[in-house]
Amino acid sequence: METTQQEINFNRIASAIRYIQHHFQEQPTLEAIAAHVHLSPFHFQRIFTEWAGTSPKKFLQYTQIGYAKRLLKQEQKTLFDTHLLTGFSSTSRLHDMFIQLEGMTPAEYKNSAAGLFIQYSFQDTPFGKCIIASTAKGICYMAFSEDPMLSITELRSHFPRADFIENQTQYHQQALALFDQNEHDLSTIKLHLKGTPFQLKVWAALLQIRAGNLTTYKTIACRINQPNAARAVGTAIGKNPIAFLIPCHRIIQATGHFGGYRWDPIRKTAMIGWELAKNDKL
Repeated sequence: METTQQEINFNRIASAIRYIQHHFQEQPTLEAIAAHVHLSPFHFQRIFTEWAGTSPKKFLQYTQIGYAKRLLKQEQKTLFDTHLLTGFSSTSRLHDMFIQLEGMTPAEYKNSAAGLFIQYSFQDTPFGKCIIASTAKGICYMAFSEDPMLSITELRSHFPRADFIENQTQYHQQALALFDQNEHDLSTIKLHLKGTPFQLKVWAALLQIRAGNLTTYKTIACRINQPNAARAVGTAIGKNPIAFLIPCHRIIQATGHFGGYRWDPIRKTAMIGWELAKNDKL
């Protein structure tokens, strides 16, 4: 697959973010960051602003200092709010999406997806290449990867007895639209998930987090009425099979650190800042 200009720019931005994180206490200048990614300051400023909708300096401020702390403080005010899991009708489009969520039947789960027909496609996003897969019921898998063969291998490991074909579906197109439009303006996206009851409950709670907001493992545990299960929540989040649509990138540590991410911590940092920048433009 050919490398697109969008992917080249994302790789440059990811490298710049990594540099900023490693040299944060030094408060690197625009010139220093641009030199690290082998661009002139003018060119770097332009592509970064086009991609993120804000300047590198402001992006740094959002992602590294004020953004996480401010949202954590807001989140603490709703730590004991337990009605959200039953409040889908009054939440965002992503919450409405979960009303349409259809889990696998017990037979499908027991038989490791025997009889399923899965269509997949490779797509370009602002955060690099991804693979999207769907059944007749909805999106069943989405992951970021630069290696197509590895992507297919990992997809098959989730559904070892399913039949696969490479083909873009309407579900894939709807998922891609999330990167370009305000989430409230999109048509309903259906998900087809395989997981334990606990995992499904955790993933449902993730869908409650609006774009441009952050929360913690402990908060999710409280939302599912299991306040002592923060570690188990972390494990379930790590098993999330649908990147971005189920927004596990909006989960950070209680200390304010962004923490790890299954599809690269740098990508997680980029997503958080990107969502904040889009919110500021609304």
